[in-house]
Amino acid sequence: MRDEHFVFDKKLLQMQTRYIFVTGGVTSSLGKGIISASLAKLLRARGLSVTIQKFDPYINIDPDTLNPFEHGECYVTEDGAVTDLDLGHYERFLDVRTSQANNITTGRIYQNVISRERRGEYLGKTVQVIPHITDEIKRNVQLLGKTGKYDIVITEIGGTVGDIESLPYLEAVRQLRWELGELSLSIHLTYVPYLAAAHELKTKPTQRSVKALNEQGIQPDILVLRTEHELYPELREKVALFCNVSKESVIQSIDAKTIYQVPLMMQEEKLDEVVLAKLRMKSDKPDMTAWTAFLEKYFNPQKTVRIALVGKYVKLQDAYKSILESFVHAGAENHCKVEAVMVQAEDITPETVAELFSEVGGILVAPGFGERGIEGKIEAIRYARENNIPFLGICLGMQCAVVEFARNVLGLKDAHSTEINPQTSHKVIDFMEGQKNIQDIGGTMRLGAYPCNIISGTLAHKIYGTTQISERHRHRYEFNNEYLSAFEEKGMRASGINPNSDLVEIVELSSHPFFIGVQFHPELRSTVLNPHPLFVKFVEAVSNNP
Repeated sequence: MRDEHFVFDKKLLQMQTRYIFVTGGVTSSLGKGIISASLAKLLRARGLSVTIQKFDPYINIDPDTLNPFEHGECYVTEDGAVTDLDLGHYERFLDVRTSQANNITTGRIYQNVISRERRGEYLGKTVQVIPHITDEIKRNVQLLGKTGKYDIVITEIGGTVGDIESLPYLEAVRQLRWELGELSLSIHLTYVPYLAAAHELKTKPTQRSVKALNEQGIQPDILVLRTEHELYPELREKVALFCNVSKESVIQSIDAKTIYQVPLMMQEEKLDEVVLAKLRMKSDKPDMTAWTAFLEKYFNPQKTVRIALVGKYVKLQDAYKSILESFVHAGAENHCKVEAVMVQAEDITPETVAELFSEVGGILVAPGFGERGIEGKIEAIRYARENNIPFLGICLGMQCAVVEFARNVLGLKDAHSTEINPQTSHKVIDFMEGQKNIQDIGGTMRLGAYPCNIISGTLAHKIYGTTQISERHRHRYEFNNEYLSAFEEKGMRASGINPNSDLVEIVELSSHPFFIGVQFHPELRSTVLNPHPLFVKFVEAVSNNP
């Protein structure tokens, strides 16, 4: 009878969702998101259903109102959530769509708890960090797992162990480790510095970081050590001994030439095998054939192309992370390397434009908000249009293309948007009521995935190969349809239309080798194994441009 129960328990255990918690120590920016995504990729390659979520310790409800210089790009999910850029890594690695549930902030946690308190749901009890805040964190951690869709849920805890902001999350993880038992494990990412003067790798920061985690009641099961030099066996043994983990659980994460090498490096280190053994799970061997083929093309390009990325936040490349990664995906697909030339929009004038773009084969005008840099973007688009340089405009980039065409082809010299010039009689870009009300910043936005019908025989149709698509949005302004016929008479065609609202989604020039602007954000859908067709065809056009 005892053996029968044991067999039943093992089967039940195999069916239950497992939870992996990833924390970081010593310093920030070690790459918890990349390690989490790489592990998830390996587990998915074994046939397991995996998702990743990010818990951010800042008090903003979401990064929607954060300056890109402060936080990098905002990543938008299919359901319209504005999230941390790490979710972009998750999607690019896994080819799995994320949602609002995949990114939680301290602000949202407190907002939920305070809202419940105001509704009287705590029945007059004193609301405290423990248990109310930690219970809300635990509830959110398990939301995705309780859907029944996933074998494994990986939760990345933002910040660094020792930061005051992360304490409630670590307490919640401690409680969940106790409650979930063998259905969970902890991975801690640390840094092993190399002292050049002593010619020696130092493990003390790792020991201190693990001790700080122990003080929060969490013993890591696996340590991933970021390093610039190979970890020799004696060092691994020392870390294992002083940090209470097995030698096999000390994983090296050495610097890579590209983040897309990391899954294969983690496979070599047997991270996925160690995780599955500790979680008592069985799976198929990982199939990384397609991933390896991508890296083969990435490392062996047949040529190099240079594309100017025109934006307002070019001093921080994370502000355009998804666009830059889309260049990588599309470049490999075209057997070429894309060298992105970052051009500050405010530096572009009629006097400087020719020199700034003299050595690039294509121009991409990036998204953005506000008036700063608008005139430079418009000048860059004029130069691309008049000189037959392949052009791709995204969101504000498309709107600037419309304004440029209205001014310089239609002759509407005062053409602009309602935001930049409310008094103009030619508001070719107009404010439109969006789908999500952003009350705190006094506006509305169209957020998330929306359908688009593409007109047959257009460049857009050639690119997508279909007449019906869905793309993600994040903007407040739309093309003013009152001017549509005037634009089309002069050669700028609306080749993509929202079927529910008749809003213009795509504009293009048939007289140009490659000139297209899109209201949406195609970069948010590009992944390693499924590069976005707009970027693929744009890079192809640049590659073929004499």
